Amino acid sequence: MTDFKLHDKASAPEDSKPLLEGSEKSFGMIPNLHAVMAEAPGLLKAYQDIHELFVNSSFDKNELTVVWQTINVYHDCHYCVPAHTAIAKQMGADDGITENIRAGKSLDDSKLQALREFTLAMLEKRGQASESDLSAFFNAGYNNRQALEVVLGIAQKTMSNYTNSITGTPVDEPFQKFI
Repeated sequence: MTDFKLHDKASAPEDSKPLLEGSEKSFGMIPNLHAVMAEAPGLLKAYQDIHELFVNSSFDKNELTVVWQTINVYHDCHYCVPAHTAIAKQMGADDGITENIRAGKSLDDSKLQALREFTLAMLEKRGQASESDLSAFFNAGYNNRQALEVVLGIAQKTMSNYTNSITGTPVDEPFQKFI
């Protein structure tokens, strides 16, 4: 496998340096995912921008966790599953969400389970959700905006999950306890 560099502010391409500075300010460190993405400044910027947009979507902390972890587990992302377990804890999301998704169990909350099932349908059908997939999602209390925000979450996590897959991004020390 090709070796991918974990960039720091000194080694990163010029356009990635301010992005890594922003990562360090936000996280108190440069996450290895960002260090790897820094090789391609456009990817790192797009990831950071989409992350911010998704965090500020209409989803609450539990719903964000459902979408992120459903995608991470579906893609078997060795990095993002533990990273988002830590993020969910930091946000104060319900621990049972991540535990159940990781274990392949249904969620206790039927509305969150509908969100998970819709996210899975979008992944498995590569965006070709059926009318019944959409109806179940809407009948659970979600709306058109939120259907499109699932697409936003999939875009964000696809960037990171695929990056981690091809680069073998090492899991940061703060996230290792959640592997």
